[in-house]
Amino acid sequence: MDEAHYFFPPAAAYPLNRFLFALKSDTTARERYVADPEGAMREAGLDVEARAALAVADRDRLVALGAHPYLVFMAQVRLSMARDPGTFEYF
Repeated sequence: MDEAHYFFPPAAAYPLNRFLFALKSDTTARERYVADPEGAMREAGLDVEARAALAVADRDRLVALGAHPYLVFMAQVRLSMARDPGTFEYF
């Protein structure tokens, strides 16, 4: 049988996925991250690898660390919208 195209994130990736969900869904969390990314990531308990991958928006590395691809995508979209709102149409 072929390898499944979907994986379930490992439990160890829970802090990373929770943080990505907050970036996607919570305006206050997003504003905090935009103002002080390193501080926000440390407060969330993210490890060095996750912080480094998030700092440069390395999608492939984040997914390899157990981040859900949808959360990576949506967090990046919402951060882009927060940083430059004129480039996106709100829906």
